[in-house]
Amino acid sequence: MSGPLIRALLLALLSTLVALPVGHFVAPWAGWMLFSLGLGLQMAFHFRNFARLERWSRAPVVDSSLEGEGAWDGVFGRLYRHEKDLRSQIARRDEEIAMLIAAGQALTDGVVLLDPHRQILFCNTTAETQLGLAVRSDRGQPIVNLVRQPEFVAYLQGGDFTRPLTLRSERNEDSVLSIYVIPYAGNRCLLQIKDVTQSDRLDRMRRDFVANVSHELRTPLTVLAGFLETLQEIEVDRDEQQRYLALMSEQSRRMESIVQDLLTLSSIESAAPPGSDSVDMASLIDKLRRDAEALSAGRHQIVVEADSKADLRGSEPELVSAFGNLVSNAVRYTPPGGTIRIIWHTGAQGGEFAVEDTGIGIDAKHIPRLTERFYRIDRGRSRDAGGTGLGLAIVKHSLSRHQAQLEVTSILGQGSRFTARFPASRVAGL
Repeated sequence: MSGPLIRALLLALLSTLVALPVGHFVAPWAGWMLFSLGLGLQMAFHFRNFARLERWSRAPVVDSSLEGEGAWDGVFGRLYRHEKDLRSQIARRDEEIAMLIAAGQALTDGVVLLDPHRQILFCNTTAETQLGLAVRSDRGQPIVNLVRQPEFVAYLQGGDFTRPLTLRSERNEDSVLSIYVIPYAGNRCLLQIKDVTQSDRLDRMRRDFVANVSHELRTPLTVLAGFLETLQEIEVDRDEQQRYLALMSEQSRRMESIVQDLLTLSSIESAAPPGSDSVDMASLIDKLRRDAEALSAGRHQIVVEADSKADLRGSEPELVSAFGNLVSNAVRYTPPGGTIRIIWHTGAQGGEFAVEDTGIGIDAKHIPRLTERFYRIDRGRSRDAGGTGLGLAIVKHSLSRHQAQLEVTSILGQGSRFTARFPASRVAGL
């Protein structure tokens, strides 16, 4: 039996012991009145504390001033401790939930939680960007009402999630998403959305590369095979034979150039990062000038503008290859009588090597793709000029290995400027 109950019984017994003598010796009604008064005082005492408890229960707070009297003090103390512990548990739970949400928001993949009716419960900011959602307004909405691409709707309703869905975003045509649906907790689903744009682009470039290599090698091989067949089956005079052999030699040199550029590109991509060896820019620029004059054969004016004696740090063979490609391109695509400028200067931000010409120029729509392998604006003109379609790809990879950026500006019919910007860390003598 609890202490408060024993105390209540003892008080009732005390009231009885006091009321009995009064009722016996004075008057029965006086005894009953005294007994009732004792019980009434107890009830008033308990009612007062009960009223306090009832008011607190309507708006429970952790209040250290929550005190009772007598047995009620223990009751209020336990309530206070229970409320304090409960609020502490709720605070810890809220903190854990907030940490889980923060972790979900930090994911680089998009995450969407769906209830059994495919309505949105939660999505992180990555998923909002990828699918065009807004969790504040879209929570509780069926996801198929918000992402309406037919392939997505069919995939979600089909129920076969053994393979991910590859989806090209309607919001950004260049964006490619891979969507995994992971069932959990019964009929609920988690959507994991990966941005595979880069890997899709690389895969497409790989396919294009294989196709382009096959095409580039097939053309000279076809020419060689045709001439060989002609020489084997038809008797031709010596002059015609020499002409055929000259054409065959030209095609073999073309294949050799393609293979050599492919090997150069492969060696650049697989080589260790370039070191910090000093590259003498004065002698390098002089070599570029002499090479340009030899290739031009007097058909162009070659101008050197070098206002700095600073050198570059890096791999000299790679820089020679990159700068040489820029200069040879300028010579090949500039009509006779044009001017080609080889420019080198430095400043607080780093170094700038540029090749500027007054050639045929490049349409702006082609500039973003110039450094792709085998990309040509005009295939016929490129072959006539002796290009393999790999020169600017070699330039791009060589420069990126030196933390440099290639910038291209051009006006169709007026000329182009190819600029390699090097950071200050790659310039010696600043």
